[in-house]
Amino acid sequence: MRMSLFSLLFLNSFVSVMLIVHVVLVSAQCQSDQSQLLLQLESSFSYNQTSSGKLVPVKWNQSTDCCSWDGVHCDGDGDGHVISLDLNSRSISSSIDNSSSLFRLQHLQRLNLAYNKFKTAFPSAFDKLENLSYLNLSNAGFKGQIPIEISRLTRLVTLDLSVSLYLGRPLKLEKPNLEMLVQNLTRLRFLYLDGINISATGNEWCKALLPLTELQELSMSNCYLSGPINSSLSNLRSLSVVRLDNNNLSASVPQFFTDFENLTSLRLSATGLNGRLPEQIFQVSTLQILDLSTNKLLEGSFPNFSLKASLRTLALSGTNFGGQVPESIGNLEQLTRIELASCNFSGAIPKTMKKLTQLVYLDFSFNRFSGPIPSFSSSRNLTQLNLAHNQLKGTIDSTNWSDLSKLVSVDLQNNTLSGTIPPNLFCIPSLRRLFLSQNQFKGNLGDLHGGASSLLDTFDLSSNKLQGQFPMSVFELRGLKFLSLSSNNFSGLIPMRALQNLRNLSSLDLSYNSLSIDATDTNVSSFSLPNITTLKLTSCNLTEFPDFLTYQSRLSYLDLSNNQIQGKIPNWIWKVRSLRYLNLSQNFLVGFERSLENINSSLNVLDLHGNRLQGKIEILPPCATYLDYSNNKFSSVLPAQIGDFLQFAYFFSVSGNNFNGSIPKSICSSLYLRVLDMSDNYLSGPIPKCLIQMSASLGVLNLRQNNLSGIISDTFPKNCSLQTLDINQNQVEGEVPQSWGIAKGWRL
Repeated sequence: MRMSLFSLLFLNSFVSVMLIVHVVLVSAQCQSDQSQLLLQLESSFSYNQTSSGKLVPVKWNQSTDCCSWDGVHCDGDGDGHVISLDLNSRSISSSIDNSSSLFRLQHLQRLNLAYNKFKTAFPSAFDKLENLSYLNLSNAGFKGQIPIEISRLTRLVTLDLSVSLYLGRPLKLEKPNLEMLVQNLTRLRFLYLDGINISATGNEWCKALLPLTELQELSMSNCYLSGPINSSLSNLRSLSVVRLDNNNLSASVPQFFTDFENLTSLRLSATGLNGRLPEQIFQVSTLQILDLSTNKLLEGSFPNFSLKASLRTLALSGTNFGGQVPESIGNLEQLTRIELASCNFSGAIPKTMKKLTQLVYLDFSFNRFSGPIPSFSSSRNLTQLNLAHNQLKGTIDSTNWSDLSKLVSVDLQNNTLSGTIPPNLFCIPSLRRLFLSQNQFKGNLGDLHGGASSLLDTFDLSSNKLQGQFPMSVFELRGLKFLSLSSNNFSGLIPMRALQNLRNLSSLDLSYNSLSIDATDTNVSSFSLPNITTLKLTSCNLTEFPDFLTYQSRLSYLDLSNNQIQGKIPNWIWKVRSLRYLNLSQNFLVGFERSLENINSSLNVLDLHGNRLQGKIEILPPCATYLDYSNNKFSSVLPAQIGDFLQFAYFFSVSGNNFNGSIPKSICSSLYLRVLDMSDNYLSGPIPKCLIQMSASLGVLNLRQNNLSGIISDTFPKNCSLQTLDINQNQVEGEVPQSWGIAKGWRL
């Protein structure tokens, strides 16, 4: 019988499809014992409902094939054995003991229990899963000693037991130690033990790794390892990733790292490295990540970078690297991140930076870079640009800021940059933080309304030469949390109701301009204003306390100094429990609203100098470290127990008042006092002997222009630390104490 070509093709296709369906059905058919073991495991699980992570409970339907269950994979040969189980990040908070059905899934080749909250000591039954090649228990919640049974999983290729300092529970390698754990795991290629307390010397932990000749990735950060790095580590020639951050290696970087032909990542930050880094490290052609940051004693400089370099991350912040950045930096065309903050670099930032088109993050802050800022217009993926605290000068219009649409943060503060601020800098749609303070920018800001980024939350243009009418449009930037325009020359009247739009604002500084703040605005509800933590309105022509402050329950820093505020200090100000810093100096205040006893203020700094306060000192915060009542009109005796309120004070001044009576001896109990100024008063009687003895810690003692009498006690201690002693214009008599000669480097 003859068949048409079409019929033959159709039959062939049908048979092929049926064979494929048959294979799929066979390979997906789960063994009943496997599904039962999984269901037993599921029934033992409980979940951490308060977990900060997403709650994804295990829900397996017993009426379906277990090979199709979430996180479950079976072998492909039709036997229906579960070979892979992935339950990572499920917020499981139950216990797993050695009798768990998990350990009867003996065909498992891959097991991932990472990022859970298991409430148990580390189970010892893992050796029953002898077919495992991949085991990930990182941040699973287990605690205590890692069991020796792990060392029997001789087929392991990947072992991850790492613990995050913030997520995991403490694990240790003691018995077994590192050597016992890995000596039989000769197939390991990937080993992650971050955060485990290994506590081994360089000689011990390096030699313990010798059996792992196939190891490619080694990560042991925060493991209490010490150095130096032993040369035996050089035998692991297959290493491509080495991470040993946050250990106490206290050694130089070994030259042998340059011989690792496959090295792609070397991370040794915060390890106490010292000496000079071999320049050949930068020449390893395969190296993509080099992080040696936070090693203050590590020295080095840049070589000329070759065109073959693969570097993507270069982090040297917090080291003693210095010199100039070479023009060849432009050869690192794959570079995405470069961190050189707090080093000793100087000279110009090369113009060849424009070749770094893949750059995402740049931090050159706290160096001595000079000259102009090069163009970054071609780095269109840039999100962070930090050039703060250098000696850069010139304008910032070499960069077309409109091209950098992904910029999140720009920090150019503390340089000597000049010219006007390009308007398109404010208009970057993703911009959140802009720091341009401590420069010499001039001109006005113009209208920011509708142009500036709606995401902007930090805006600092303080200490420049900006001028003109205050840009009221800044109060339309509704996302602002931090706003500082202080120390410029803006002018105009600002009503308090302008703050209503900035509901997220927590810090505001408009000090030292030519502004006037209208705090008398009665057309605004105090409850519609932001809940501010820091408010600085120095020299803003205020004539009274802003009413809205009465309701600021989170206020911690308040500076209303150098204004024209009259009347009395209101009572509510001492009841703000969060207030730590209060400066009301240089006003026209005459007293306190009413007497307050047993004040429970948490103030650390209280500055009331340069007012017209009268009578006696009503307020003595018990925890203050800085107290200045000078240049007022106080006229009482000093409280006998004043020392009880100076237990934490390092600065205390009552100079320029009308205090009378004797110096209270209780002041000698102020153990931390470094500056004591009681000059220009009417104090009388002898200088307390204990006050002379305080000079062991006291640096400045000013008793000038009083009515003190008697002789000065010859009891200056041998460890006298006085730098200034002023007792001029008193009635002190007698001979100069011989013990005065003990003090060194002081001024009398």
